Amino acid sequence: MEAMFYGIPGLIMGLALFVAYRVVRRSLQLRSAWNSGLTAEARCLRTFTTTHGGGNDTSVRTTLHHVYEFTTRDGRSVRFEEENGPATIVEGDIVTVYYTQGREVAATARRPSPVRNAAGALAMVAFLGVIVVFCVGFMVSYHSMSLHI
Repeated sequence: MEAMFYGIPGLIMGLALFVAYRVVRRSLQLRSAWNSGLTAEARCLRTFTTTHGGGNDTSVRTTLHHVYEFTTRDGRSVRFEEENGPATIVEGDIVTVYYTQGREVAATARRPSPVRNAAGALAMVAFLGVIVVFCVGFMVSYHSMSLHI
């Protein structure tokens, strides 16, 4: 029973830290792509949506996805998927993409917005930090209560 009071908050903390890592990683990828100075014309190959929720009268969240393909300066063909792009981009449209060169190409069709990107990442990391602090506080308070019983 005691393991539950340490294990569940530990799992929640691990998940929060993993999500924070992913948020920071994507934010840095976007910044690198925007700062690289490399652009290309990409074709939107496909658009699709995914939905989450809706069970037991909960709200439904719909995410719009775009699949783009472009050719880098060194002739490699790159295909990537991006979430939450503009709904005005449809299959067949040509867009400008920003990308990094190297073995692992990071690309985005989003217009450069470094302040908004940094603010969003910082807000999400702060929120996840609150979750981690709450979990640590819960485990510490449970531990101190169990010592006094």
